[in-house]
Amino acid sequence: MNEFADTEQIILLGIALAIGLLIGVERGWRSREAKEGERIAGLRTYGLTGLLGGGAGILSQYLGAVAFGLVFLSFTAAVTVAYIMRRKTSEDVSITGLVSLLLTFVLGALATLDHVNLAASAAVVTALLLRFKDVLHGWLRKLERKELHAALQLLLISVVLLPVLPDHGYGPWQVLNPYEIWWMVVLIAGISFIGYFTMKIAGPEKGVILTALTAGMASSTALTLHFSRLSQKQEGMNNLFASGILVACGTMFPRVVLIASLINPVLFNYLIAPMAVMTLLTFFSAAVIWHKSIDHPPSELAHLINPLELKPALFFGALLVLVILLGKAAIHFFGDAGIYMLAAVSGIADVDPINLTLSRMSIAELSLDVAVMGIVIASSSNTLLKAGLAMFVGGPGLGIRVLAPLLAAAIAGLATAWLM
Repeated sequence: MNEFADTEQIILLGIALAIGLLIGVERGWRSREAKEGERIAGLRTYGLTGLLGGGAGILSQYLGAVAFGLVFLSFTAAVTVAYIMRRKTSEDVSITGLVSLLLTFVLGALATLDHVNLAASAAVVTALLLRFKDVLHGWLRKLERKELHAALQLLLISVVLLPVLPDHGYGPWQVLNPYEIWWMVVLIAGISFIGYFTMKIAGPEKGVILTALTAGMASSTALTLHFSRLSQKQEGMNNLFASGILVACGTMFPRVVLIASLINPVLFNYLIAPMAVMTLLTFFSAAVIWHKSIDHPPSELAHLINPLELKPALFFGALLVLVILLGKAAIHFFGDAGIYMLAAVSGIADVDPINLTLSRMSIAELSLDVAVMGIVIASSSNTLLKAGLAMFVGGPGLGIRVLAPLLAAAIAGLATAWLM
């Protein structure tokens, strides 16, 4: 039994050593040009630190947590003194090396305390964070105040608020579940957040089409309105802006399938056909108009409004609650016909709330056929709204190019869903 324990401890110590060497490879590579003795910690030091942490972890199993604490405090004091002495002869005031050494010690200890997977995963993440220092700092320099504010808001509504919300029904018919409603808000906000930063990273120089693709993940309606306004200021670019609007509208349909499938995976098989037809028709029309265009992308394209301001997020939540209540009332008083009427009206405002509502209801309260038809009706209603925006805001020159493809897509999607 003792031999088995010794063998296991030797293996765990080897893992602790490997963790130290992994982090040490990155640290040693970064300071590989330094002369011998000019760096405080290199590959060997990190390897020994991981081994020391592993030994301290095994020691704590026999002598208690106090022994581990004393070893860790002694190591921390020694390393801290070394870094203080180093700062007197170096302009580098970063304590990244100090923190990574202490972390290596802790991870080595975790490896010998039956947390091997956690320690190994954390070591890989640590090495990646250290390796991509320049990339991370580059991202930070490009980050604007409003984007940092948006990221913090996303963390607030997801990490802070979501876990504390009750996960059971309230109100009429017990349909209002605070946790599920807020989770849907977080879902839409997260997808919009990704779309916003994809658009920012790509930059306006990538052209209208790439901008439209990424904007379709955030708000194809907002992009339609924006391009329609730009078409009034940029003469001779109707084909270019029309193709961009169609691409953004076409991107909305896969997004609808994605969101619905996340709520109820069974919906994917039912929605894929009508949404694929609508997507292909819209993208095909965009390609035809694009090839007719001899326009050039404008030098600047305004970014979409950041979708993670708190006020729009709360408005979406309120709209979602209203749609959920109306959806349940429509079924209770009017049956399937009420759902279809609600979908047509709700789609004019926003396709996401009704999509989320019907997807959620399809799990237990609503038949899949009715849910799918309602989602397609809402998508078609929203599509026709954007055709109207292009016509009335952008004028006939832009509107005619957009109206026919979007009308055809809406009719084809409805027909496909009805025939299934």
